Amino acid sequence: MSQSENVKRYGFVIEAVPEKVEEYTRLHADPWLGVLKTIRECNIRNYSIFFRETEPGKMLMFSYFEYTGNDYDADMKKMAADPVTQEWWKVCVPCVKPVELSGEGELWATMEQVFFME
Repeated sequence: MSQSENVKRYGFVIEAVPEKVEEYTRLHADPWLGVLKTIRECNIRNYSIFFRETEPGKMLMFSYFEYTGNDYDADMKKMAADPVTQEWWKVCVPCVKPVELSGEGELWATMEQVFFME
């Protein structure tokens, strides 16, 4: 079995609040160690976030990570229950807003993977 068979890849998109891009970037340049620990404990690896200005004053963000666990929903509930992560989200969430195509209650819009090459 290749490593790619036990890894689920996730991509998400969201819009940055223009006046909060600098703050969001600063926060992620020095993320809280407790948040990183929880992310790892929830079986997430190779987590990246990218910015792209799509028009003047409009910044999209794309995130990507690999999930190596066996129960994604349980791991996401574990992450959401973590007090340090909850505090982190309190400072990060005001920096972003859902894109128009986000689903009901969805902050980061889920993207469908259509290609992978190992």
